Amino acid sequence: MSFHKNSERISSGRLVAILACICFAAACETLPAQQVIPIWGEQPAPFSRPHTLREYEEPCWEVICAYQVVNPTLTLYLPAGEPNNVAVVILPGGGYEAEAVYHEGYEIAEALSRQGTTAAVLKYRLPNPEISTRPELTPGVDVRRALKILRENQQELGFKADKVGVLGFSAGSHLATAVSLGQSPSPLENPDFAMLIYGVTRLTPENRKWLEDTLYHRAMTADEITEQTFLERVDANTPPAFLVHAYDDDVCHFSESTLYAEALRKNGVNAELHLFARGGHGFGPGRKEDGTDQWLTLANNWLNRLGAGDQ
Repeated sequence: MSFHKNSERISSGRLVAILACICFAAACETLPAQQVIPIWGEQPAPFSRPHTLREYEEPCWEVICAYQVVNPTLTLYLPAGEPNNVAVVILPGGGYEAEAVYHEGYEIAEALSRQGTTAAVLKYRLPNPEISTRPELTPGVDVRRALKILRENQQELGFKADKVGVLGFSAGSHLATAVSLGQSPSPLENPDFAMLIYGVTRLTPENRKWLEDTLYHRAMTADEITEQTFLERVDANTPPAFLVHAYDDDVCHFSESTLYAEALRKNGVNAELHLFARGGHGFGPGRKEDGTDQWLTLANNWLNRLGAGDQ
């Protein structure tokens, strides 16, 4: 199994003990310090079943992706400068079949942490029936576990417990939206905000087929169809959102973002939406040639306002 370079695999039970060391390293190095935390530690992860699969990395969509993620980990990037009081769990995309952990994970975390955000990349378990008895629920419980780990250590990590959110790309954005709308009874497991980058929010026939093929691995029930009808589930308690999309996205239509932003605004929830003329799908940190590299600056500004209580 491969992990992010310069990272050390540790158990979640040892997290608090090493935080002082991480903070010292972050203060002394140019790059933010990183640590990799197996989010379930030594305990069995929910819905696990015996398997022989092993994680591996290989190119996909012209970037490096992780496949067969079976042991979920959280890679921490502490702020390189003055903390802005905000923490975010980053969810790479990959159609629920892979995870673009560098292009939509580590590169994003490094950029955000340089501007004061505590960023953590979650390699969530992919919804594979070979490893899980409930593949459709597996990614979501990993996200909630990651949120809980961050909040339980927020004093040591240096952010506010009510400023912890999710940032997802493509399928990771769909996952972030699902977690935002399906609130857990435990407040520690719910995001305070969502950053949704070229993600799915509508249950079109095409999107339903995609979800049944890759997330559920079967036909959805009536209740599950209702759960996946995101736009109709938005209410005044839905977390605020920052959304980014390109008009020429031929994989996930830009209306997925505009309609979700409209639904939030209709319910009195803060929404900030940025649309680029060009960029296609999967631009990750962005490109100078089409202007999509501006979104990270816009995101940092939004997070700073959020941390200051101005959102």
